[in-house]
Amino acid sequence: MRFYKEVNIVQCDSGYAVELDGQSVRTPRGQPQIVASNALVEAMAAEWRAQEKIVVPASMPLSGFANTAIDRIGNNREIILKNVLNFAGIDLLCYRCEEPEDLATRQNEHWQPLLDWAADSMGVELEVTLSILPVKQPIKAIEALVNKLQKLDDMELTGIASLAATCGSLIIALALAEGKIDCRHAFDCSQLDQIYQNERWGVDEEAKVAQKNLENDIASAALFLSLLRS
Repeated sequence: MRFYKEVNIVQCDSGYAVELDGQSVRTPRGQPQIVASNALVEAMAAEWRAQEKIVVPASMPLSGFANTAIDRIGNNREIILKNVLNFAGIDLLCYRCEEPEDLATRQNEHWQPLLDWAADSMGVELEVTLSILPVKQPIKAIEALVNKLQKLDDMELTGIASLAATCGSLIIALALAEGKIDCRHAFDCSQLDQIYQNERWGVDEEAKVAQKNLENDIASAALFLSLLRS
């Protein structure tokens, strides 16, 4: 049930917080839900205001990301970094097909520019394979990614981790976060093989819902990162 009437924003020493009827919002683990970005806290407050008779946490993704960053990342940062870095070894963009030829061409046209961008902008030169077996990526590429990820704060790391998991690609996640691509491009790249199959064989309603949920998840994480930096 919706248990509050008024939603306000307060400023504190370490950032901004949402108040519900004068009581500061806390995370599921009871920690103060404080963010450094005014733009983000405004959007989080809007999520609370949009709730009707029943509070639906799933309709509040920005608050959810903030809770994750506060409750889970801080004490587990090295583990989270390692998990995110694991996507470098299984990054979607590095695994190509030879046939059908038109799919192989589409993969190259959509994916290779992102790998080229990663190499040029971050020094992350990942190798591409036609095998389904995991490819061992160059040490220099991994080191460059480690350097990039270690510079992220807990909130930023939360957004990147979500995008990498949703897209199956750390490179897509970073490209979206850095403004190299937009949400639609990120979705199309992450779902390129599935979109190709849909074009050939059609798509059922269950698959449509699943893809729409993925698209929404990408958009929410991208918005979270954008508001952090506003």
